[in-house]
Amino acid sequence: MKRSHLAYLACTAALAAAGVGAAPAAAGHLSHRTHVVHPGQSIQKAVDSARAGDTVLVLAGTYRESVRISTPWLTLRGAGAKTVIEPAAKKPAKPATKPGKKPGKKPAAKPGRKPAAKSVTKPAAKSAGRTGAKAGSCAGGGNGICVVGTKKHSVEGVTVAGLTVTGFSHAGVLGTSTDSMTVREVRAVKNGVWGIALERSVHGLLQDNHARANGDAGLFLANTIDEEAGAYDAGETLVEHNRLEGNRIGVTVRRLRNITVAENDVTGNCAGVFVVGDENKPKAGDLAVAANRVTGNNKSCPKTERLPALQGSGIVLTGTEKALVAGNEVSGNAGGSPLSGGIVLFKSFVGVSGEKNRISDNTLEGNAPADLVNTETNKSNVFEHNTCRASRPAGLC
Repeated sequence: MKRSHLAYLACTAALAAAGVGAAPAAAGHLSHRTHVVHPGQSIQKAVDSARAGDTVLVLAGTYRESVRISTPWLTLRGAGAKTVIEPAAKKPAKPATKPGKKPGKKPAAKPGRKPAAKSVTKPAAKSAGRTGAKAGSCAGGGNGICVVGTKKHSVEGVTVAGLTVTGFSHAGVLGTSTDSMTVREVRAVKNGVWGIALERSVHGLLQDNHARANGDAGLFLANTIDEEAGAYDAGETLVEHNRLEGNRIGVTVRRLRNITVAENDVTGNCAGVFVVGDENKPKAGDLAVAANRVTGNNKSCPKTERLPALQGSGIVLTGTEKALVAGNEVSGNAGGSPLSGGIVLFKSFVGVSGEKNRISDNTLEGNAPADLVNTETNKSNVFEHNTCRASRPAGLC
């Protein structure tokens, strides 16, 4: 692979590493205690008792709970893949009647007795609502580990590392409004939507993770999932050295700028890497997808409300500007979807054209319908120095 053409990537990655690794000026005043969690104990209880700068060390075992983190500069670390976080077991529904009693009308009150007074206890739903924001919202949303800030105050410096999160109906790990959040050496397996997701976050680092068989994206990064909005500056977020296999999409980057996706191994998904923009301003782009190995993403996935059926898509750009796709090895991605092919430049589904994107120095082979596919009409996109055999239209190799 020709690494000499990746000066842009090297610069971006170096900046990202500097941003992620920078500690706050007050770092010397942080706590440095370690809270050890043994099997059968509560991770959430340890997190709630921790202070900024502390580490919660979770020993090998299976923990059936969701964990919500809002304490800055906290590290949640497992003992490796054998530290497993799964959804809490569902409590069996209570029977409508007591055993041995037949359902029927309540007996009439005996003469001379006043009817029983109505309970003044508040409804269970309201009671649950009071505690949901503190303890139940992560589990209630179907998520495993939630790192949660607010639109006005991002939670800083949280690290989640060295564990497995599996079986959740939504996301394995979800960071919302975070700054300098690190997710490292996490196995996110068989979660209903995303393996690991960052929303409205900056200076993030997703590194050395393994996301497998998740319902949508193995790694999902977006400006916001609740509303229409322009692309968000991700503050030199870096996604590197991850293994992504058997998901609907390996990596989705949606409505973001200033992010690098580099040196990941993406295989066996319906689509490898998706970079998505739309009509909102500012436009998605000004990012790099570089030095990734994207091979054999030929799993078949049915269409959704947002996308057609997927199969055989390597790297797809849609509705982006100034994106660099460089130095990638893209092979054996084949399918009959409109988005199939090795590297595909595709007009946004809302009709927005991509512009000033650069596809260079990639090595492609065995992709179908072609190694390079350009359905854009904008002439500002550049294809140069790529090693490949077939393109649509011809002449891009």
